[in-house]
Amino acid sequence: MKKILIIVCCLILFLALVIIIFPFTSKKEKYAYDDATAKFAKGKIITVDDKRVHYIVRGKGRPVILIHGFLYNTVMWKKNIDNLSKKFKVYAIDLWGWGYSERLTEDAYGFELYRAQVIGFMNALNIRRASLVGQSMGGGISVYTAAHNPERIDKLILVDPAVIPYPASLTSRIYTLPFVGEFLNALPGDALMKNNIKNIWFYDKSKVTDEYANEVIFPMNIKGSSVGAMFVLRKVLEAPLVEKEAQILARMNIPILIVHGREDRAVPLERSETLHRLWKTSELVVFDKAAHSPHEEYPEKFNRLAVEFLSR
Repeated sequence: MKKILIIVCCLILFLALVIIIFPFTSKKEKYAYDDATAKFAKGKIITVDDKRVHYIVRGKGRPVILIHGFLYNTVMWKKNIDNLSKKFKVYAIDLWGWGYSERLTEDAYGFELYRAQVIGFMNALNIRRASLVGQSMGGGISVYTAAHNPERIDKLILVDPAVIPYPASLTSRIYTLPFVGEFLNALPGDALMKNNIKNIWFYDKSKVTDEYANEVIFPMNIKGSSVGAMFVLRKVLEAPLVEKEAQILARMNIPILIVHGREDRAVPLERSETLHRLWKTSELVVFDKAAHSPHEEYPEKFNRLAVEFLSR
């Protein structure tokens, strides 16, 4: 019995060492930031507060800034930007740490940093006021920015927004375990990440093609991506999120459109219903048979809603 116990303990110790050490041996993050942007970035690069920001711009008219959520980049708005740009000047930005924007030290990331990025981006391009469209974490960033810089914001469109605390999904709980997230991110291939996108962001999994998944995941091959992602997941996307800013926003008169997928497995619909009751200037539209990215699952419906709301 004692021998069996020793063997089990040794196996556990071995597995623990593998989980801890393996990410340091991984070659998955194979691109330096400068090399990746030079070869693969499809948009423009601008410097904001001495840090580079990748963005795509389309159209003419009143400014609208699209802000992606966790894991993603500008590809999140691929089915929306062209339609919206028929009436507005639309900017889709990559947040620092994501897509083809610059990677920072892990403890730099947070809602205040991203507020500074949005406002700094507007300043750099001489955008006096803009409407913000944010998905999930991007929704939280939009609320935080509007609460602290209301004079710069016209309207908000929030898609399945991460604003008030919500129960972590099983996937999130696994990834936030010490060393486990780093180990999973370092595993060869993209099958695990692709499966996460299918199960969390989409109700209709058939809409996650290999081409689409690659566009989402590929920038994670830039050095410094995983450590930033894990910091955001563990330290930024945790209570209280931007609950205080939601209360501040309730005392303002900024028009707000909330869009939420009824089958969202990440941020429950109930959270957006709570925000709708809190914000007297808000509207709530629920998309059936949609999960965490309803604007991607039903782009035509979302685009009509967004254009109509922003045109008022």
